[in-house]
Amino acid sequence: MFFVDTIELEGLGNRSYLAGGEQTAVAVDPPRDIDRVLAAAARRGVRISHVVETHIHNDYVTGGLELARTTGAAYLVPAGARVSFPRIPVSDGDTADIDAGVTLTAMATPGHTPHHTSYVLHAAGSPVAAFTGGSLLIGTVGRPDLVEPRLTEQLARAQHASAHRLTTDLPDATAVLPTHGFGSFCSSAQSEGDASTIGKERAGNAALTADVDTFVADLLAGLEDVPAYYAHMGPTNAAGPAPVDLTPPAQADAEEIAARLEAGEWVVDLRNRIAFAEGHVAGSFNFEADGKLATHLAWLIPWGKPVTLLAESAGQLADAQRELVRVGIDRPAAAATGSPDRWLREGEPPASFPRSTFAGLAELGADRVVVLDVRRDTERAGGWIEGSVHIPVHELHHRLGEVPEGTVWVHCAGGMRAAIAASLLDAAGRDVVAVDDGFDSATDAGLPLISG
Repeated sequence: MFFVDTIELEGLGNRSYLAGGEQTAVAVDPPRDIDRVLAAAARRGVRISHVVETHIHNDYVTGGLELARTTGAAYLVPAGARVSFPRIPVSDGDTADIDAGVTLTAMATPGHTPHHTSYVLHAAGSPVAAFTGGSLLIGTVGRPDLVEPRLTEQLARAQHASAHRLTTDLPDATAVLPTHGFGSFCSSAQSEGDASTIGKERAGNAALTADVDTFVADLLAGLEDVPAYYAHMGPTNAAGPAPVDLTPPAQADAEEIAARLEAGEWVVDLRNRIAFAEGHVAGSFNFEADGKLATHLAWLIPWGKPVTLLAESAGQLADAQRELVRVGIDRPAAAATGSPDRWLREGEPPASFPRSTFAGLAELGADRVVVLDVRRDTERAGGWIEGSVHIPVHELHHRLGEVPEGTVWVHCAGGMRAAIAASLLDAAGRDVVAVDDGFDSATDAGLPLISG
């Protein structure tokens, strides 16, 4: 008997796993908020005997070290990873007994990082699942450009070889259980589907259907920008992350919120973009709690800048804190809950800006306003509105001076990033209209498009 439980980290687009038998289990690539893993083990009635890392992560802070300390589990980390804490170094072929008839075997699969290691779960002597981390993903592979630019092509070639090793050494029915690929920027492309096997990947994964030169050329050509906060994740994980503190932050009143804004700190409103546009604290930024908060806020905020969170409820605030500790934003400087009438000083009016659609832009005339496209380069390459200005949202805070004078109609692909950008422009004193619409509607509206 064996089990595998998946722990979803939807905001980051990752997965962690708990796997084992009747009494003991292994945690694979655990998140920093380890209470989720402990709860999964409690539901199964098992003790966590091992914690393993497939690699030193670049997109989130691991909970592995703290989980091993808390449970007394053996902490297995690839031998090639340079770390500053005690661990059991793992090399290719090493095995660990997890439970009766359940074992784990390390398989070197370099590519995402030079030291990357996958783990094959055996039950009754047969391979049943492969925890592939950032190596073989569903329909794609982990990106090879997060370690060192000079190593990128070498690691891309290693990804190709590692994918072939996995499919050569493992039977077709083996489940493929990656950490990345469900929206994570550690994936070289968006994964297709929710589950896979070695056989399915052999038939459709580009790393296994294309020759190495074609695969590498296509992989490198399709890489997106690297989120800025990734630069801090690897060093934090190599040093050994501190335990998290998820207790509620200090509450700020209207005077303190105003003072923090005047000091140049970030005040982040977590409410949905409709509510924010209708009324908010002038100078605050809108990062929707349900809109990949951790990725976008950590990407845009100057690292180490104090942040105050404004939330509709204590629950929304707690969820945001949990997301943010996963990317190293450990403690909000302050917080407030409720609505703008509680966050504004007496007599101070809320700020607001209009929302519209691509049809509204077409009716007005795109040539009469500044149209700002905040999508990523690869998205814009598929087509853009004639005459529009292009500044990806993650660059906008540092490039506000490049936005031409006039009323700015800002759009992305669906509305959420446009709302972030609109809040940045609004805080800078610009007249802005947030286009809350899917980009496909631009064609339907009759706006002139340029093909990439």
